[in-house]
Amino acid sequence: MTKPLFITSAVFVSLMFCGCVINPVTGQKQLILISPAQELQIGAQYAPEIEKQLGGRIENKTLQNYINSIGRNISRISHMPDLDFSYVALKSDTINAMTLPGGYVFVTKGMLEKLDSEAQLAAILAHETAHVTTRHAAWAMTTQIGVDIVLSAISQKTSAGAANMARIGSQLGGLKYSREHETQADTVGLDYLVKAGYAPFAAVETMEMLQKQNEVRPIEFLSSHPNPGNRKEMLLRQINLRLYPKNLKIKRSDYHRYVLMNLDD
Repeated sequence: MTKPLFITSAVFVSLMFCGCVINPVTGQKQLILISPAQELQIGAQYAPEIEKQLGGRIENKTLQNYINSIGRNISRISHMPDLDFSYVALKSDTINAMTLPGGYVFVTKGMLEKLDSEAQLAAILAHETAHVTTRHAAWAMTTQIGVDIVLSAISQKTSAGAANMARIGSQLGGLKYSREHETQADTVGLDYLVKAGYAPFAAVETMEMLQKQNEVRPIEFLSSHPNPGNRKEMLLRQINLRLYPKNLKIKRSDYHRYVLMNLDD
């Protein structure tokens, strides 16, 4: 899926206006050719396409409101508390979670079926939230799709533009982050998880679940994520190094009541 980055006039224009920016999480300068305003535009434009590709939204409002409330609680303590995040559950049976620029986070029915607690759900949403706040999607779009291609597709109102939107929407849904970015999202997501009041070992449990599922058959989530066994070990090291509070939330009964009992409605 990765394509070479063709330097065009549009990219140079973006470079002039965006250039080196300060990453809101690391505080370090980095070169991102997509502005925050453009991220919002891209997310709003392509979110419906991602939803369509993954079977549409699960129709149960109780489930959707519960998942969105968990995600929004995490986003409020993130590095972008003022961004209007959206957390949506989709009907696809694949085990997957993903994000679009601008705060659009998706989790599939297949993933929800494999989780067992609100804390585990929060761990998945915190990881995806961290991809947004660290602007990993903007970086991946720059290197894999090309800024000019994405922005030109947004502006086209023709049938060709619609075809381009579907094609690019598919690419956005499969953006691959670097191993460094995935490790960063795990680390930052772990901090978000605990700051939102959840037990940190829930993140380790999600890695154990993914590892077990992948041993049965390869799963979609791991086509763009590093080995869960390695991620589990990294998370355990982080937890052992940090003095996290004890007796944080797990909330299995709430997850079963609001999610698992509503997945087939």
